[in-house]
Amino acid sequence: MKVILLSELKGKGGEGDVVEVARGFANNYLLPQGIAIKATPGNLKQLEMRRKNIAKREEVRLADAAALKAQLDTMKVKVDAKVGEEGVLFGSVTPAMIADAVKAQFDIELDRKRIDLRNPIKVAGEHQVAVSLYREIKATLTVFVGAEGEAIPTDEPEAEVEEVVEETVEAAEEAEEATEE
Repeated sequence: MKVILLSELKGKGGEGDVVEVARGFANNYLLPQGIAIKATPGNLKQLEMRRKNIAKREEVRLADAAALKAQLDTMKVKVDAKVGEEGVLFGSVTPAMIADAVKAQFDIELDRKRIDLRNPIKVAGEHQVAVSLYREIKATLTVFVGAEGEAIPTDEPEAEVEEVVEETVEAAEEAEEATEE
């Protein structure tokens, strides 16, 4: 059965697409939920008249998704969890927990269904999580899982290297002074 999609349907298409679906799927889900309408000649004619508006909305959605992707790719989100010995969690981190943490820390609304955890997060530390934003646009969110009150570690190895260099220079100066005496 051919239908015209009124909104994005994962795996099938986006708004304004004419797709072939099973009759039962259309009659029992798509049509009653308002996700699609039957592809009759009258509806197809109306669709042609609405194409420009649909294209404008699509551009806005793509731009919004690209902007959100740029934001999410640079974010580090802290998720509090109960951590046992050796960094193993009691339970696991769920997509809903990640969505709540993003909302609380950055005031960005993410749909938990679009957060893709390939395997459950059961170990404390830093993890990369894929977030499907719109169609093929996916962001990679860095999630730090740790105990409550634990701070997110910063990526400043330069500071550690500088401290080691300073200690080495001081030790060399002290050794030089000791050999002169």
